[in-house]
Amino acid sequence: MTDRENPVHYLRGYAEILAAVSATGRRLTRVEIESRRALGEQAAEAGHGLRTLVSEHLTAARSAWSRSPGSIDIALDAVQQAIDAFAEGYERAQRQAVRQEEAARREFIDDLLYGRSDLGRLAERAERFGLRLSHTHAVAVAEGPAAYDEGDAVPRQVEHALIGRFGDRNILITTKDGRLLCVAPGHQDEILTCFARQAHGATDGGRVAIGRPQPGPGGVVQSYEEALNALELGERLGLDEPVLRAADLLVYPVLTRDRQAMADLVLDALGPLKASRGGAQPLLDTLTAYFDCGCVAAEAARRLTLSVRALTYRLERIHKLTGANPADPAHRYMLQTAVIGARLLDWPAQDL
Repeated sequence: MTDRENPVHYLRGYAEILAAVSATGRRLTRVEIESRRALGEQAAEAGHGLRTLVSEHLTAARSAWSRSPGSIDIALDAVQQAIDAFAEGYERAQRQAVRQEEAARREFIDDLLYGRSDLGRLAERAERFGLRLSHTHAVAVAEGPAAYDEGDAVPRQVEHALIGRFGDRNILITTKDGRLLCVAPGHQDEILTCFARQAHGATDGGRVAIGRPQPGPGGVVQSYEEALNALELGERLGLDEPVLRAADLLVYPVLTRDRQAMADLVLDALGPLKASRGGAQPLLDTLTAYFDCGCVAAEAARRLTLSVRALTYRLERIHKLTGANPADPAHRYMLQTAVIGARLLDWPAQDL
């Protein structure tokens, strides 16, 4: 066993200090206290337990005072000073280690979610945090009414619930830009489903989006971006579902891939609604409710707090202005696609 592996190594000079205090009755000098702090830091860095080291200090104190007895008060005061200084150094080293670990974890998460690091090196670093990036992973993102940081109560609550059920292998719970994230193996959808349930409750009804499973070191980035896009789509489209899956929303990115073509469709199909007395928005809301409930007039009227007769009048007005009949299957697809495009492009609030 090397000196640094032996706890007694971190008591060097301690017996001599106690002997000097016993002989003179003085307190520890500043240099002596600082030496205890330094040894405490070294012991922490070497991985020794503080409990064992304190016990070694007490044993050494008993042995030293049996050889040179003195005042009990002086003895206890000297031991207290020495152990306090040693523990302060030990705790200082531990806090520094925690800060370094947190910084390394944050740097890894940033690189993981932005794909800025060499993928091979990133995969090596990931194993330290329980992820095997050569496998397929999926990412869930939760957004609540407040912004969340790593040490907040909400992330801890969700993390404890998931680790209590699934263990901590291959699962990463973290935060990014005020949102709560979960990275999990792509074939274990039950983990992300549980995360969504826990996060929805812990964030006071916040919304959760789940990206598709994606393979390889870059798969986490792709799934994360899909989840973010799903959250944005949910906001733009006013979707009510608490959990959005990117796989269920693939049609919307397709529709907006050619933005200019979609803008042309919106203006051509719905632009005439601006001529209405109240502007385009009330009639656009009417079409949205009508299509969202499967073209059932009574249900659409209930959602809009209108009478069926008033809803029917609005639909007739839309037909007259646009030349397209929402109740006619031949016109319905074009109108519904235009309505979706208007919601995605935030028309008529934004000029196209």
